[in-house]
Amino acid sequence: MQQLRLIPCLLLMGLIISGVAIASESINAEVPDATLELQIEAPKVVHLGQEFELLLKPSQVTPEALLGAKVQLSTQAKESSAREVQLGDTAETRAAFVIDRPGQNVVTASLAELAAESAPVNAIPGWLSIIPPVIAIGLALWLKTVIPALFLGLWAGVMIQNGLTVASFFNSALEAFTVRVHQVLVDPDHVSIILFSCMIGGLVSIVSRNGGMQGVIDIVIRWANSARRGQLSVWFLGLCIFFDDYTNTMVVGNSVRSVTDKLRISRQKLAYLVDSTAAPVACVAVMTTWIGYQVSLIDTAGQSLPGFTESAYTVFLNSLAYSFYPFMAILFVYLIAFTGRDFGPMLDVERASYRGEAKPSSAQGSSGHQTMNPMVDDSIPCRAVNAVLPILVLVVSCGVGLYVTGEGDSLRDIMSTADAYKALMWSSFAGVATALVLTLGQRILSLSELVDAWTQGVLIMIAPIIILVLAWALSDVTKILHTADFLVRLGGDFLTPASIPAWTFVLSAAAAFATGSSWGVMAIVLPLILPVAWTVLSGDGAVTGDEMHIVYSTVACVLAGSVWGDHCSPISDTTVLSSMAADCDHIEHVRTQIPYAMTVGVVTLLIGVIPSAMGVPWWLSMGLCALALVLVVRYIGKPSNDTT
Repeated sequence: MQQLRLIPCLLLMGLIISGVAIASESINAEVPDATLELQIEAPKVVHLGQEFELLLKPSQVTPEALLGAKVQLSTQAKESSAREVQLGDTAETRAAFVIDRPGQNVVTASLAELAAESAPVNAIPGWLSIIPPVIAIGLALWLKTVIPALFLGLWAGVMIQNGLTVASFFNSALEAFTVRVHQVLVDPDHVSIILFSCMIGGLVSIVSRNGGMQGVIDIVIRWANSARRGQLSVWFLGLCIFFDDYTNTMVVGNSVRSVTDKLRISRQKLAYLVDSTAAPVACVAVMTTWIGYQVSLIDTAGQSLPGFTESAYTVFLNSLAYSFYPFMAILFVYLIAFTGRDFGPMLDVERASYRGEAKPSSAQGSSGHQTMNPMVDDSIPCRAVNAVLPILVLVVSCGVGLYVTGEGDSLRDIMSTADAYKALMWSSFAGVATALVLTLGQRILSLSELVDAWTQGVLIMIAPIIILVLAWALSDVTKILHTADFLVRLGGDFLTPASIPAWTFVLSAAAAFATGSSWGVMAIVLPLILPVAWTVLSGDGAVTGDEMHIVYSTVACVLAGSVWGDHCSPISDTTVLSSMAADCDHIEHVRTQIPYAMTVGVVTLLIGVIPSAMGVPWWLSMGLCALALVLVVRYIGKPSNDTT
């Protein structure tokens, strides 16, 4: 009987279990899984009142099971900022959101009150995002040095990111160094650039110490037996020593000064010839101490651009077609040297020098800079092969490295997919190894002397590397702060794609003139302006192939504009070094060079940069610039001496 009594109990339990199951199915019809986890990813910093994206990632259920589920988004701010988002059938859903409350906010995403996740977001006024680069540029103008300006700009950026509090003031300085600088230093690509720069600096020092570079110079100056040939020899040597502007300036200036004095070429003219064939050549040559720096800046700026797929090295190569100022500066030096015509203050000093009235004026005391003497010891044989062969190996091995690491059927495909960082590493090592073997094989220097020479070259690169590292870190912070987005909104309707290159060229030149550092300006402006150009071009759609010339021109205008401003600046390091290498009074060098640099800059802006941005083929703009400079020399310039 007792067993029979169990039957109703069992039936009752079955009904209860069935009811629970039905209720559970009803709940799961609204929320597929009571243990659902909802992950939310939000930017660290957003601009007040500006729409931004949240990324919602449900887990523990299949995406299809969540189709149609609604997520509530809210903050602790006023209720108007709340929003409801319907999940899609993919692994993640992007949701637009707006925050109107300044300061630290917490964005919460909840799904039927069973799954909730929060993310901290710092909402700032948009204008705060430009404070870090403004501080970097402004302090560089005031302090006349770039490194502390970059770090203080980085510090300000981290503090804005973390919140403007007393505690953040102190913590952000530590974070700028221990987090931001550390992060860019552990990046493999960044490490490759640093090592490449060190190896190139070491190679330059070795070929200077082993007499190879002096051997090249000795061959060239044997041909110089007139004022015209003397100036053309300096121009040609500037093209030959293309891999470093400092080395170009010091080696060429010191080596040919005695020759140009005999030919009655003024020290001011020598300083101009040296200065205008240093940075312009190094800026556009495909294998220099500049290349790693420039490519890394392009790469850093390009990483944040949606839909940007070209490699940094390919962008650099394509930008060369729009580098009007460097090419025209080199051409203008040739025209001045070949025709023997000058204008402005240079005409007066050249005529006085030709008449024997001008006395060489020492650059000593014009600056506090100390430079090494590039002249080699008298006991060392000056053989050109010791410089030519390592540099040839450097260039060829880089091309081979790009070809080996690239993929595709066409040369363009191979170059666009090549691992430029690996190629640069291989080529720099091959060049240094070749220089070591040549020097040791001929017993020109001992192994310890070679190591010392290499080390001295590396030490010369320390300051540029520090600038580069701080520039990387500052660039990362401006991405977090969405500086480019604010500049695009600030530009509004007047900032058109065609106006960006010209605006960039003038801005870069003005900053370089004021700071005296083309590298510093490149580091600050390029990561800032390239995202702006890309955003303006993309608009509501993708950037087409027909619009990429604006990107190339923008990159070229940052690099070329920096060199232009650097040429005109009296506080530029290369300007000072050119004065010292030519043993010319520094102010005299600046006074006589500015009219030439300004002439080339204005011509390239009006006839090269602006028309090419409007769609005129680059080769036509380049040709018209060259023609304009020929006419300037012909009809404005006057004969300065007998060049026959």
